[in-house]
Amino acid sequence: MAVTRLKRKDRKNKARQNNKQRVIKQLLMTPVIKNVDIEELKARFTNAPAQTAAAE
Repeated sequence: MAVTRLKRKDRKNKARQNNKQRVIKQLLMTPVIKNVDIEELKARFTNAPAQTAAAE
């Protein structure tokens, strides 16, 4: 009894596996969103140019 390879199905299965792995890697690469104080960030950026000019 001869063994036949289902090449198209094999390619499709490998593509599915690769896509799932790629999705998992992309999800792991994204940084975790933490609670951010927006007012503090705004204060940092408004004060930053004045401090760098004084330092020079």
